[in-house]
Amino acid sequence: MKHKHADLIHAWADGAKIQGKSEYVEWRDLRHPSWDKSWQYRIKPEPKPDVVKYLICGLKSWVEVDDQVGHECIKIVIDGKGRLKSAEVMP
Repeated sequence: MKHKHADLIHAWADGAKIQGKSEYVEWRDLRHPSWDKSWQYRIKPEPKPDVVKYLICGLKSWVEVDDQVGHECIKIVIDGKGRLKSAEVMP
């Protein structure tokens, strides 16, 4: 019978970075997974890049533009998890 985590064990043996979590522990990097059947394992997801957006005030709402267009706008940076990282008024 195939081990519950066989595919991940093979991926780890081939160099994949593995994360694990249990009922009481959130996802964390594991250098040497124990492959406990009560734990969940996954290949560590690739971090998503930051997203930069430029907004200008339109007639009734904010409008997203491709880049700073020569007039005052707001530059916002959203991290790979969808959270606001920074915001600034650009002259």
